[in-house]
Amino acid sequence: MSSEATGAIAERYSAALFDLAEQRSALDSVAADLKTLKGMVAESDDLRRLLRSPVLARAEQQKAVAALAQKAGLSELTKNFLGLVAKNRRLFAVTGMIDAYLARLAAKRGEIAAEVASAVPLDESQVGAISAALKKVVGSNVTLDVTVDPALLGGLVVKVGSRMVDGSLKTKLQHLQIAMKGVG
Repeated sequence: MSSEATGAIAERYSAALFDLAEQRSALDSVAADLKTLKGMVAESDDLRRLLRSPVLARAEQQKAVAALAQKAGLSELTKNFLGLVAKNRRLFAVTGMIDAYLARLAAKRGEIAAEVASAVPLDESQVGAISAALKKVVGSNVTLDVTVDPALLGGLVVKVGSRMVDGSLKTKLQHLQIAMKGVG
């Protein structure tokens, strides 16, 4: 399926979940559930295969997702949502649904979403400093999606909207390597 079609599916499902969560005053709890789920997907190759596999039967996917949601302690609304997504064979778009929901929530609050990738886990004071610096630059509150990417070797990669600042050691070494090729 094309990424455009996947994006449209993700938008529709996230909009429906957002409306339900808003009606039930559960926007924050659903957001916390979705962030937990996103972290689980990022950490598990098996989970990514489960979400993308067209080979697994609908019932198998529903059962696996229900067990996963139960084990993760997700709210009833989030469990039901994931069950519906599995029933409708749309698990391949679940990460897009999560991102779309979180973006919708940030927009409702007047926040700007930023993605931060670092080579090592950041502590709360570092995340707070990054958030404060970004708030100063963009002029509004910023919600951070912090991930760890050991391939960066060191430093950070920060994306806010369409802007990206790559201060990773990996990129700096690549630039140095390119520069050194021209010296010889």
